Amino acid sequence: MKTITSRDNPLVKRLHGLAHAGRERRARGETLLDGAHLVAAAHAARWPLKAIIVSESGARRAEHERLLEAVGEEAPRYLLPDALFRHVSPVDAPSGLLAIIDLPQAAAAGAPAGNLVVLDGVQDPGNLGTILRTAAAAGIRRALLGPGCAQAWSPRVLRAGMGAHFVLEIEEGVALCERLEAYPGRCLATALGDGAAPLHALDLRGPVAWLFGAEGQGLSPALLARADQRVIIPMAPGIESLNVAAAVAVCLFEQVRQIQAR
Repeated sequence: MKTITSRDNPLVKRLHGLAHAGRERRARGETLLDGAHLVAAAHAARWPLKAIIVSESGARRAEHERLLEAVGEEAPRYLLPDALFRHVSPVDAPSGLLAIIDLPQAAAAGAPAGNLVVLDGVQDPGNLGTILRTAAAAGIRRALLGPGCAQAWSPRVLRAGMGAHFVLEIEEGVALCERLEAYPGRCLATALGDGAAPLHALDLRGPVAWLFGAEGQGLSPALLARADQRVIIPMAPGIESLNVAAAVAVCLFEQVRQIQAR
């Protein structure tokens, strides 16, 4: 394991850029995995690791030792002093372990089918990662993200996704209304308005494209108009809305419940 101690080292500059700049990630076609869980998930999914970086304190953790042994000689390894590791960490509480991976190739833009999560302007990295994690847990394997969403493969979204990225097909920058024109299932949007029906009153056993909007503004008018049905989640009096990630969980697992109850 090679030790690096200088901020002027090219690898340190590369790591800092990947941690803090979406432009740098796009230019290099790379991103960072933060923490043993993500690195293990990537390794299990046979996602190539380009480099592994460990802090001095992180190198003494048994969990990291076991992971490095499992990964073997797949990728070069680097040891950084704790202060330098904090400098390149993408999060405020460094895990002590990072890995560099390539960003995925753009997914094929075929006609969407099956159950989908469609996200319009979800900008909070924590919410986006949680939504992707929830979708994966609910058995959904495809997510379409509009241009206004946070970068799906940023370190903070990856951390919130907890490995979901490696089992999902994620498309970014999608012209959502156009892509949904030929969708064979129903498009359901959580929104108030004429004809809105309670979630639990709907038959969700067929293919559904779930449309969810930004935390503040909700769905764009064009995408809301594309919805075949508006859906409301019953809530206690005086409560107007749910966090978008919570709304996704309620909707997707109601669909799971109905499918399993067949």
